[in-house]
Amino acid sequence: MAETGFQLRGRGVRLGASRTRDRGASGEVQSVNVTAEQLGRQIAAILRAWGMDDDSIAATVEVMLYADLRGIESHGFSTLTLYDEYRRSNKLTLRPQPRVVRETPVTALLDGDGGLGHLPSQRAMRLAIEKASKCGVGVVSVRNSNHFGAAGAYATMAPERGLIGFVTSATWRPGIVPTFGADAMLGTNPIAFAAPGRSGPPFCLDLATSTVAFNKVKMAAWHGKELRPGWAMDANGQPLTDAAAAVKSIRLTPLGGLPEMSSHKGYGLATMVEILSTTLSGSFFAATRPALHSDAPRHNVGHFFLALDPKAFLAEDEFESALDELLAALRGTRRADEQQPVLVAGDPEREQLAIRSREGIPLSEEMNRTLRTLAEAVGAPWQL
Repeated sequence: MAETGFQLRGRGVRLGASRTRDRGASGEVQSVNVTAEQLGRQIAAILRAWGMDDDSIAATVEVMLYADLRGIESHGFSTLTLYDEYRRSNKLTLRPQPRVVRETPVTALLDGDGGLGHLPSQRAMRLAIEKASKCGVGVVSVRNSNHFGAAGAYATMAPERGLIGFVTSATWRPGIVPTFGADAMLGTNPIAFAAPGRSGPPFCLDLATSTVAFNKVKMAAWHGKELRPGWAMDANGQPLTDAAAAVKSIRLTPLGGLPEMSSHKGYGLATMVEILSTTLSGSFFAATRPALHSDAPRHNVGHFFLALDPKAFLAEDEFESALDELLAALRGTRRADEQQPVLVAGDPEREQLAIRSREGIPLSEEMNRTLRTLAEAVGAPWQL
């Protein structure tokens, strides 16, 4: 696919889904369903018009499509607006050269050179997988990076090679308010964990350590929706349900929401991720990073990648078979509501993947308009 500059790794994605449009009485496009290939070409055209290199484009498009195909819209192409802010404020290296700056047989430190996080993160996870395949475990930290999209896109690279994957990331801007606090100090700091099954799909847990990812708050504001109580706080530490106000406040609760719902656990997890992603890699701590100041050149976000070979502990296929049994038992739990099956992490995303691979990725009128505006602003061809 040299023309588009990107490829989808083998994840059961069919790119030939039909394209449909819904039109109002005026004939203007209100919503559109597009295939992954069509959306990927459009994203690539915008990134290329920004001046981004082909390797960065390929990685960024792949991770965005991973998210949009699975219904993780907060981390798909919608992040282009965020990246455009980075670009226009000179916080982004458009043609980075990620490099390994420190390495042992089982560990490595990679410098992302100030580009988007997708390219160095893919390379870091591949390196961790390579080391784990030889030594049983591989651990790679990344510094001097940026937002890297959906963490699960990297964790699930490991099960494709029969390995367990674990990924964490800091964020450049503080968004989580510590329990009993009123100011944001930690990023939304995602965690992803993926493990291979034998005959069934891999287990994949991908979550923010805030009650909700900040991009989901932005999506709610985008669509004019209210937030659920306990998701966000105002400047005085009081619950906030106005999505537009929450976007300005940037004060999210730790996973759990409120103190009476054990938000201290999410606070602790967010701190753990900060330590693995930031302290270990030599990146900036969100609340004190120089990048918060307008004259700072880069965000210097840190990530953490771990790959683990089950065969270092058990006979071949023993782990995978046991995982299949575990997940089958969980899905077979007696239901509280007969209409609602018991799921495990990754099931909703796989369902969306099947639907969107068949029917296309839906773009709302507002999302479609925003994407077109981004393209027109830099003279990128419109391909949807």
